[in-house]
Amino acid sequence: MSVHKSDIKRVTTHVLQEMKLKGEKIAMLTGYDFSMAKIIDNAGIDIILVGDSASNVMAGHETTLPITLDQMIYHASSVIRAVERALVVVDLPFGAYQGNSKEALTSSIRIMKESGAHAVKLEGGEEILESVKRILSAGIPVMGHLGLMPQSIYKYGTYVVRAKENEEADKLIEDAKLLEEAGCFAIVLEKIPASLATRVAQEVKIPVIGIGAGNGVDGQVLVVHDMLGITHEFSPRFLRRYNNLYEEIKGSVENYIKDVKTLDFPNDKEQY
Repeated sequence: MSVHKSDIKRVTTHVLQEMKLKGEKIAMLTGYDFSMAKIIDNAGIDIILVGDSASNVMAGHETTLPITLDQMIYHASSVIRAVERALVVVDLPFGAYQGNSKEALTSSIRIMKESGAHAVKLEGGEEILESVKRILSAGIPVMGHLGLMPQSIYKYGTYVVRAKENEEADKLIEDAKLLEEAGCFAIVLEKIPASLATRVAQEVKIPVIGIGAGNGVDGQVLVVHDMLGITHEFSPRFLRRYNNLYEEIKGSVENYIKDVKTLDFPNDKEQY
């Protein structure tokens, strides 16, 4: 079975596993609203992550911590209404799963029932394993997230590359294996050395998706606002901008303002 865009109607966790086995790379982007999700789904994206990065790019917060479960469900519902092909994964926000596996399950059930999403994503390894297992026991697919974990930014105190030292690298490998054994269908690795990410992708059988983790993994993810150039102040090494929509949109608005103020818009053909 081929897993190219033209050959499948819906990406599932099974399809992603097949892609890894066949060596086909997985393309993943964030999405937070109906209009953008419809565009990237129609383009053939494999996974849409309704990320808690909505806290930054949609709400203007400095970190991902302030976004609530209700807000994540709102964004996920908007995305689901647009999507026909992609697998939609939703971040469990800060406070919705840490330290309480019962709350983790309740939060995940709310996301699945109220938004119609296909899976959830959690940050962490051994320390959240009980929550992962409890969510999986309800039949809810779980994606893991290791390396730089934005929900723990105040613990790190910096957004620098993680797992450069042997001790942290060894823990990351062990955590990846624990998440695989627990039943996670994929793992995101964020901002770690490329050689370490490659090793993880080789040592686990489930897909490994990187962001700032080199090209030796099974797929890549970026924040859609970053790769389209809607945001323009954030420029990490791993980000490739495929457009400069900030300047394009700003220019369009400036032209609109000028046309309104000079009575050029609306013209005779644009009124009744």
